[in-house]
Formats: sequence, C-alpha cells, structure tokens
Amino acid sequence: MKTLGEIEAAVCEGISRFEQEYMGRGPKHISAHLLGDLLVIRLQGVLTSAEQHLVTTLPPEKGRDLLKQVRTQLIEIARPKLDTMIQGIVGVRSLSLHHDISTITGEEVVIFTLSEVPQCREAKKK
Repeated sequence: MKTLGEIEAAVCEGISRFEQEYMGRGPKHISAHLLGDLLVIRLQGVLTSAEQHLVTTLPPEKGRDLLKQVRTQLIEIARPKLDTMIQGIVGVRSLSLHHDISTITGEEVVIFTLSEVPQCREAKKK
C-alpha cells in the first residue's frame, strides 16, 4: 500500500508523461492532491508555442474558446487512457473527470471524482 505522498507523486509523474506524449509538451510545474474521493491536479506552463500564438493573434474570446474546445476534446478522447492510469495508481476507478485551462496564465486543472476514498498507509515519521 502506498502513502498519500507516493500516490500524489505517481499521479504527477503519470500525468506529466501523458502531457508530454499526448500533447507534445510537459508542464513546467505539476502538483496533485488527493482530498478524500477527489484527485485534484494542477499543471502550470502547459501551453505550446502554437497555442500561445493562437490565443494572442485571434480576438480574445475567439482564441480562448477555440483553445478550450480543442483541449477539452483531446482530454475526452484520451479519457479511457487517463482513467486506466489513475485507477492503476490510486487503486480505485474514476467516476468523472473535470477539466479547464486558462489561456491567460497557461494553468490547467484536472479533477477526478473517484468511486471511493483510496486506501493509503501512514508515512513513516523521521
């Protein structure tokens, strides 16, 4: 059984690898937090050069909406792979996935609602 920190670190590693392989670029910073049956993942610095260019050259609402639509579609297509990865790490299946990205800050948030609270062991105290 993994500790909470080990689960969160494994999620960061898995999501970072996914972003790099699937989106073509990994995040500059990533953090994951398991809060009961919610898994919250925050990625910073995820926009590619092409996405940044798209957002800055089109009218603000059009560029933003287009980027959000594309990112959402990509996440939905990859959802089975993400669900399998998360279940393998936390030991329980996900029920839902929520996603949003900021075109201003380049920050992305992914939230998984899990079927139950994952079991984890206490970390050894030093």
